[in-house]
Amino acid sequence: MKPINDRVVVRPADAEEKTKGGIIIPDTAKEKPQKGEIIAVGPGKEGNAMTVKVGDTVLYGKYSGQELQFDGDNYLIMREDDILVIL
Repeated sequence: MKPINDRVVVRPADAEEKTKGGIIIPDTAKEKPQKGEIIAVGPGKEGNAMTVKVGDTVLYGKYSGQELQFDGDNYLIMREDDILVIL
C-alpha cells in the first residue's frame, strides 16, 4: 500500500484483553485502541514534509481514520493531522 498526499497507514494495536487488576474484558466491552504503528507514509502535501515515518508508534483520535481490511489484517488510513503524538 502506498498512501497519497498527507495520508498514513496505521496498524492499530490489539485491544486490551485484561485490566491491570487481572479482570478479563469481554469482546462486547473492549474499546477501540487509539494507538498503532505507522506502516506506510505518503509523500506529503504541497511541499510540506511528513513528520511521521514508517515504524513510529503513534496515538490518534478515537474516531480518526478510515478502517480497511487488507490480506486479513486491519488497518486505518488517516491524515497526518489526525495523529496526536508520536511515542
